[in-house]
Amino acid sequence: MPQLSVFIATSIDGYIADRDGRLDWLDDALLPGEDQGYQAFYDSVDALAMGSGTYDFIKDHEPWPFDKPIYVFSSRSYPDRAGVTFWNRSPLEAAKHWDTSGFAKVYVDGGRLISSFLEQGLIDDMIISTAPVLLGGGSPLFRSHGRYARARLIETRSWPSGYVQNSYSFEN
Repeated sequence: MPQLSVFIATSIDGYIADRDGRLDWLDDALLPGEDQGYQAFYDSVDALAMGSGTYDFIKDHEPWPFDKPIYVFSSRSYPDRAGVTFWNRSPLEAAKHWDTSGFAKVYVDGGRLISSFLEQGLIDDMIISTAPVLLGGGSPLFRSHGRYARARLIETRSWPSGYVQNSYSFEN
């Protein structure tokens, strides 16, 4: 199976989007030039998996920021887009497909999708950056996934902006 990895940012109080579904607070908290290892992480993956909420947020972004295959998990219909596969598969079915496709590492993004992969015990590691912001509500990083998972802290880093990043691995 490919390595399934998470790279995501959250507010101090655990939200990945504000009450209006916006993410501009993430960039507002960053200092110029601070990518916190995102580009190196992105360069290490073969494909991206995202939920429909994440896709809806980025789908109109110009220029299109991805040059790798993207798999959007959704039961809704979307217009065809080059490089994007829309499907309604379970996390295990997806992981098996990526394995037979020869992918070594897949980036899993989006709160609901991450939780569904956690529920199946399929997430291998996570990098969670915490922004120095309290949102007071919004979309939580984790949904109830019904599974206990013990994480091992690999590394903690901090940046001048006040972001703190924790890297974890899981033994599934």
